Amino acid sequence: MIDIKKYIYTTEIEVRDYEIDGEGIVNNANYQHYLEHTRHKFCKWAGLSFKQMQEKGLYPVVNHIEIDYKTPLHSDDTMLSCLWIEKKGVRFVFHQDIFNKETNELAVSAVVSCVCIENGKLSRGEVFQQAFEKFL
Repeated sequence: MIDIKKYIYTTEIEVRDYEIDGEGIVNNANYQHYLEHTRHKFCKWAGLSFKQMQEKGLYPVVNHIEIDYKTPLHSDDTMLSCLWIEKKGVRFVFHQDIFNKETNELAVSAVVSCVCIENGKLSRGEVFQQAFEKFL
Protein backbone atom coordinates (compact mmCIF):
# COMPACT_ATOMS: atom_id res chain seq x y z
CA MET A 1 0.00 0.00 0.00
CA ILE A 2 1.21 3.51 -0.80
CA ASP A 3 1.87 5.75 2.19
CA ILE A 4 0.77 8.92 0.37
CA LYS A 5 1.23 11.03 3.53
CA LYS A 6 5.02 11.01 3.23
CA TYR A 7 4.89 12.86 -0.10
CA ILE A 8 4.29 16.57 -0.57
CA TYR A 9 3.22 16.29 -4.20
CA THR A 10 1.58 13.61 -6.36
CA THR A 11 0.48 13.65 -9.97
CA GLU A 12 -1.06 11.06 -12.30
CA ILE A 13 0.61 10.21 -15.60
CA GLU A 14 -0.64 7.77 -18.24
CA VAL A 15 1.78 5.54 -20.10
CA ARG A 16 1.64 6.23 -23.83
CA ASP A 17 2.10 3.49 -26.42
CA TYR A 18 5.23 5.06 -27.93
CA GLU A 19 7.00 4.84 -24.53
CA ILE A 20 6.98 1.03 -24.69
CA ASP A 21 10.05 -0.91 -25.83
CA GLY A 22 10.33 -4.24 -27.68
CA GLU A 23 9.75 -6.15 -24.44
CA GLY A 24 6.31 -4.55 -24.01
CA ILE A 25 7.30 -2.44 -21.00
CA VAL A 26 8.12 1.23 -20.49
CA ASN A 27 11.63 1.91 -21.76
CA ASN A 28 13.93 2.76 -18.86
CA ALA A 29 14.83 6.21 -20.26
CA ASN A 30 11.20 7.31 -20.15
CA TYR A 31 11.18 7.15 -16.37
CA GLN A 32 13.56 10.12 -16.33
CA HIS A 33 10.97 12.04 -18.36
CA TYR A 34 8.26 11.09 -15.85
CA LEU A 35 10.45 12.18 -12.94
CA GLU A 36 11.30 15.49 -14.62
CA HIS A 37 7.67 16.15 -15.57
CA THR A 38 6.69 15.61 -11.93
CA ARG A 39 9.37 18.02 -10.66
CA HIS A 40 8.26 20.68 -13.16
CA LYS A 41 4.61 20.27 -12.16
CA PHE A 42 5.60 20.46 -8.48
CA CYS A 43 7.52 23.70 -9.03
CA LYS A 44 4.54 25.28 -10.79
CA TRP A 45 2.19 24.04 -8.06
CA ALA A 46 4.57 25.44 -5.40
CA GLY A 47 4.42 28.87 -7.06
CA LEU A 48 7.59 28.98 -9.17
CA SER A 49 7.01 27.77 -12.74
CA PHE A 50 9.86 27.13 -15.14
CA LYS A 51 8.71 30.08 -17.23
CA GLN A 52 9.03 32.33 -14.16
CA MET A 53 12.44 30.83 -13.39
CA GLN A 54 13.72 31.55 -16.89
CA GLU A 55 12.42 35.11 -16.75
CA LYS A 56 14.48 35.58 -13.54
CA GLY A 57 17.61 33.92 -14.97
CA LEU A 58 17.20 30.89 -12.68
CA TYR A 59 17.91 27.37 -13.84
CA PRO A 60 17.72 24.23 -11.71
CA VAL A 61 20.19 21.70 -13.08
CA VAL A 62 20.26 17.99 -12.26
CA ASN A 63 23.73 17.15 -10.99
CA HIS A 64 23.11 13.58 -9.81
CA ILE A 65 20.40 10.97 -10.23
CA GLU A 66 19.93 7.47 -8.85
CA ILE A 67 17.10 5.29 -10.14
CA ASP A 68 16.06 1.86 -8.91
CA TYR A 69 13.73 0.05 -11.30
CA LYS A 70 11.35 -2.20 -9.36
CA THR A 71 8.28 -3.28 -11.35
CA PRO A 72 7.69 -2.42 -15.03
CA LEU A 73 4.81 -0.33 -16.29
CA HIS A 74 2.94 -1.24 -19.47
CA SER A 75 0.87 0.45 -22.14
CA ASP A 76 -2.31 2.07 -20.77
CA ASP A 77 -1.10 1.87 -17.15
CA THR A 78 -1.67 4.95 -15.03
CA MET A 79 1.03 5.88 -12.55
CA LEU A 80 1.14 8.00 -9.44
CA SER A 81 4.36 9.99 -9.47
CA CYS A 82 5.14 11.25 -5.96
CA LEU A 83 7.88 13.33 -4.38
CA TRP A 84 9.21 14.97 -1.27
CA ILE A 85 12.16 17.37 -1.11
CA GLU A 86 15.02 18.27 1.21
CA LYS A 87 17.94 20.71 1.05
CA LYS A 88 21.54 19.55 1.52
CA GLY A 89 24.02 22.41 1.28
CA VAL A 90 23.50 24.03 -2.12
CA ARG A 91 21.60 21.01 -3.45
CA PHE A 92 17.86 20.43 -3.52
CA VAL A 93 17.27 16.69 -3.28
CA PHE A 94 14.04 15.27 -4.67
CA HIS A 95 12.99 11.84 -3.41
CA GLN A 96 10.66 10.48 -6.04
CA ASP A 97 8.65 7.27 -6.32
CA ILE A 98 6.41 6.09 -9.13
CA PHE A 99 3.63 3.62 -8.40
CA ASN A 100 1.28 1.69 -10.65
CA LYS A 101 -2.05 3.27 -9.71
CA GLU A 102 -4.08 0.11 -10.28
CA THR A 103 -1.83 -2.33 -8.38
CA ASN A 104 -0.08 0.08 -5.94
CA GLU A 105 3.22 -1.61 -6.88
CA LEU A 106 6.36 0.50 -6.74
CA ALA A 107 7.69 0.87 -10.29
CA VAL A 108 10.60 3.24 -9.70
CA SER A 109 12.36 4.82 -6.76
CA ALA A 110 14.71 7.74 -7.47
CA VAL A 111 16.80 10.37 -5.74
CA VAL A 112 17.43 13.42 -7.90
CA SER A 113 19.86 16.13 -6.82
CA CYS A 114 19.64 19.61 -8.37
CA VAL A 115 21.79 22.70 -8.08
CA CYS A 116 20.71 26.23 -8.94
CA ILE A 117 22.29 28.37 -11.61
CA GLU A 118 21.46 32.06 -11.26
CA ASN A 119 22.47 34.44 -14.04
CA GLY A 120 25.03 31.91 -15.26
CA LYS A 121 26.63 31.17 -11.88
CA LEU A 122 26.14 28.52 -9.24
CA SER A 123 24.08 29.95 -6.39
CA ARG A 124 22.99 28.80 -2.95
CA GLY A 125 19.44 28.67 -4.30
CA GLU A 126 17.93 31.40 -2.12
CA VAL A 127 15.01 31.95 -4.52
CA PHE A 128 14.25 28.24 -4.58
CA GLN A 129 14.70 28.02 -0.82
CA GLN A 130 12.11 30.75 -0.38
CA ALA A 131 9.68 29.13 -2.85
CA PHE A 132 9.98 25.67 -1.28
CA GLU A 133 10.43 26.75 2.37
CA LYS A 134 7.21 25.18 3.61
CA PHE A 135 8.10 21.86 1.97
CA LEU A 136 11.65 21.49 3.27
